[in-house]
Amino acid sequence: MLSLKAALAKPFAKRVYKSVQKWANNPIETQEKVFQELISTAAATQFGEDHDFISINTHADFVKRVPIRDYEDLKPYVERVVAGEENILWKGKPLYFAKTSGTTSGAKYIPITKESMPTHVEAARNAILLYIAETGNSKFVDGKMIFLQGSPVLEKQHGIQLGRLSGIVAHYVPKYLQKNRMPSWDTNCIEDWETKVNAIVEETLPENMTIISGIPSWVQMYFEKIQEKTGKKVGDVFKNFNLFIFGGVNYEPYRAKFENLIGRKVDSIELFPASEGFFAFQDKQNEKGMLLQLNSGIFYEFIKADEFFNEKPKRLTIKDVELGVNYVLIVSTNAGLWAYNVGDTVEFTSLKPYRVIVSGRIKHFISAFGEHVIGKEVEQALQEAIKGSEIQVTEFTVAPQITPEQGLPYHEWFIEFVNEPANLDDLSIKIDESLQSQNSYYFDLIKGNVLQPLKITRIKKNGFQEYMKSIGKLGGQNKIARLSNDRKIANVFETQNLIK
Repeated sequence: MLSLKAALAKPFAKRVYKSVQKWANNPIETQEKVFQELISTAAATQFGEDHDFISINTHADFVKRVPIRDYEDLKPYVERVVAGEENILWKGKPLYFAKTSGTTSGAKYIPITKESMPTHVEAARNAILLYIAETGNSKFVDGKMIFLQGSPVLEKQHGIQLGRLSGIVAHYVPKYLQKNRMPSWDTNCIEDWETKVNAIVEETLPENMTIISGIPSWVQMYFEKIQEKTGKKVGDVFKNFNLFIFGGVNYEPYRAKFENLIGRKVDSIELFPASEGFFAFQDKQNEKGMLLQLNSGIFYEFIKADEFFNEKPKRLTIKDVELGVNYVLIVSTNAGLWAYNVGDTVEFTSLKPYRVIVSGRIKHFISAFGEHVIGKEVEQALQEAIKGSEIQVTEFTVAPQITPEQGLPYHEWFIEFVNEPANLDDLSIKIDESLQSQNSYYFDLIKGNVLQPLKITRIKKNGFQEYMKSIGKLGGQNKIARLSNDRKIANVFETQNLIK
């Protein structure tokens, strides 16, 4: 029998589903309205005055006046906001800064405003409600839910609180879910990731866990510790666990390992949250891609990834995009980011409604030889190669080997296996064939004897965790780069003896 909370969730979910359909079915008008509101609201800010927002009426006007910027380019404005100045990028002061560790910029401070904060919370809520509307399954709302996240402890600077995005969001869990939320506040505040996960295992083992969420690589660590402690599959420990919510990375490379750890299949919901905005969530269990959030105070532009480094790449709006093209995601938001390069690349899987998958990072690619290999391609190649086999992979990354001791250069795949292949060379061939079929540049380089086929280097058990720990990025929202255009990661594997 359904509890009152579970019963009430269903009509609420239907109402939310209908409201989402309204804007999803009117995408171009919705985005135009968002665009006009952003420009008019920020016209009197310092950024608005510097870029003549008062004269901007169309996207073409915006393109002329506001260049694409990454964090480094926007930093002079951000530093003024951090110093406590008002009306710089957006009206007033932000509520928070989401502090992230940038790879090139040191710490990044991404503003979150009173207008943008609710969109983060609403999108996360709607993802679950649309799942209820589609499946009719609402029993899980009575169980315990966990989100493996950063510490919710916030610092204060010039009257603005700062911390990790997941820690900020922890302050916005609705009251009706407060009793269901895990881990406890004290455990959530533990900074050391391994200590924190051990404490989470102790707290959750006796509970009726129904939803577990987080970045797959860190949830995997949690699952492995549960299995080590109990000797049981996670699905036997948590008999009512039936929904896994994840974001940040592609789940497919982890799926086989997770099903083995859980002992059965569970439904999953994919999210696309970032400090810069909550961009998309999976709205259908059997449709590929995530519904792009067009009504969340974010105006989107898209640049074809293979044109991105041109001097003046064409900036497209939602009405101009095509299926199956790799685009760099550019956003302008009600947190005061303008024509901002998030760094992610996306590909559209549907235009009615607009759904995307995250295909990689514009900085995470290999083109040491002109091959333009992206994250989605290596993930798909590995997935196809191990499909139907007993092979299971914990984690992997790929780097170019430009100066091998003998023979032609090649791509080196660093893989940590759970179940190793009987023949490593056979697996290498399968991955390489899949990569060639997906990427014509790579195909040409192999056939033209510029590159030799890829080689696999095995990483020791927990080697990727040791690597992340060594660079101070174990746990939280941190994730391994799938691809590098250099050998920085490879060199750490070698110097720390993480190679098997």
